[in-house]
Amino acid sequence: MPANVPESIGLLLHDTARAFRYRFDARARGLGVTRQQWRALFHISRNEGLNQAELADRLEVERITLCRMVDRLAEAGLVERRADPRDRRVWRLHLLPAAHAIVDRLEALGKEVEGEVLATLTKDERNQLVDSLERLREALREKDGRPGDARKQVA
Repeated sequence: MPANVPESIGLLLHDTARAFRYRFDARARGLGVTRQQWRALFHISRNEGLNQAELADRLEVERITLCRMVDRLAEAGLVERRADPRDRRVWRLHLLPAAHAIVDRLEALGKEVEGEVLATLTKDERNQLVDSLERLREALREKDGRPGDARKQVA
């Protein structure tokens, strides 16, 4: 790219996120869960009792794909399906003790990777980056008709 052409912010954000994921995945590989599985575990840990349809929406996957993923997580002793007392067609998802240990390790790995990468910025730059990204995310959510506190959700 010529020096006088600014890089697309969307491409820059995408490439940065991909680099973060790559670094995180390299460290998380030894925990025995795939990226989609650890994303599912994160969402369940923050929203114990959500149903499979809600989790599929959060992970942006088809419900049948999620069903297979939850089957594998259940077979591995990480997730338990519990019947919804109000609707017997619905299964609520809960983490089992082994999954809590994995989520704790994944969170620690995430903090390590983030700390390493953000060490290149000053404290003020980090704060400004976080503030700017939160405002951009909220603006995009509002334009998409999805207002609300996005910090409650994990990508």
